[in-house]
Amino acid sequence: MESRNQTGVSEFLLLGLSEDPELQPLLFGMFLTMYLVTYMFGNLLIILVVISASHFHTPMYFFLSHLSFVDICFTSTIVPKMLVNIQTENNAITYTGCLTQVYFFMVFICMDNILLTMMAYDRYVAICHPLYYTVIMNPCLCGLLILFSLLISIMNALFHTVMVLHLSFCTDLKIPHFFCELAEILKLICSDTLINNILVYLVTSLLGVGPLSGIIFSYTRIVSSILRIPSTGGKYKAFSTCGSHLSVVFLFYGTCVGVYLSSAANFSSRRRAVASVMYTVVTPMMNPFIYSLRNRDMTGALRKLISGTFSFS
Repeated sequence: MESRNQTGVSEFLLLGLSEDPELQPLLFGMFLTMYLVTYMFGNLLIILVVISASHFHTPMYFFLSHLSFVDICFTSTIVPKMLVNIQTENNAITYTGCLTQVYFFMVFICMDNILLTMMAYDRYVAICHPLYYTVIMNPCLCGLLILFSLLISIMNALFHTVMVLHLSFCTDLKIPHFFCELAEILKLICSDTLINNILVYLVTSLLGVGPLSGIIFSYTRIVSSILRIPSTGGKYKAFSTCGSHLSVVFLFYGTCVGVYLSSAANFSSRRRAVASVMYTVVTPMMNPFIYSLRNRDMTGALRKLISGTFSFS
């Protein structure tokens, strides 16, 4: 393929999930409904409940509200552009728009990952060191942890985005995906990408394995502490506080591993795009349901907030 300098690239073509015209209205309606009802409405409700109810002003719900906010930003980076492309029947995305999407996608998925680790650490301190919980998980530390996750995420995203800026693209600028994913963009590069691929996998592994190791360590200690509780009721009560978080962790990492395995198995790019829907769309959609349905306090507060809103109107 003919090489082209990156400054000459004006736009890419996102091929989407399917090129079948009959499926486009179905895809548009499905993703629009999920985006408005679950992402925006569900996650916004959780944020409003945590802000409005004083008994939710704890580290666990502090991190949960930030996770909901990040999920809103994460899906808003991808889904609106996808909906516009389907509605206008124009799959083009500008060079600047594509790199911007890569940048914010990397920021928010990295923050999602780190926030899940922080929530695991919060549960570890609450169950293994309950007497020191309020001392350790003080507001200052919680704020610093959020700031740390933001800085790490921004640095990671800048590293990947700046790396792409110095590469030359070929004339074939079609991306077989519904958003600008870094792995698919690197396939359009004509220059040597060996070092870039090594750096991408190295950084991704560090930011993936590191937080996951922290989660595994936290829950190993949590399980060990719970097993030492003599009463069955005490064990159930202790473990029930971790149920929602564990469900989200399994869903997030399970879908990410599934996408990685599909890539390693040399599946077609279109199949990998469909698999990517799981962690980019389905996981953020399920988070509000998991945290509300498995948490009686959250369910009750949501009902009060919704009934109070309707009665006020």
